[in-house]
Amino acid sequence: MPEWRQPERTCVGCRGKGPKPSLLRVVRNEDGIVRFDLTGRAAGRGAYLHPDPGCVMRATRHGSLGRALRAPLAPAQAASLMQELGTMLGDR
Repeated sequence: MPEWRQPERTCVGCRGKGPKPSLLRVVRNEDGIVRFDLTGRAAGRGAYLHPDPGCVMRATRHGSLGRALRAPLAPAQAASLMQELGTMLGDR
């Protein structure tokens, strides 16, 4: 068994587990703004998603992202997250 193991997180979209660095963190800050946290250290309530549009759509459609963030996610916020994810994936 290795001495150092990476922490695992669960995707709120597909419920699949993976190493923390392979998932994207979504954070809701104290002002209620929901956005991707690329540093993984932003203050606020966080949830993890695979960098896959299907996982983001599933999480927003079924309400699991809103439950994980402990705040309802407005359709405009969900659309903004999808657009931000498309931009991020296009850069890779």
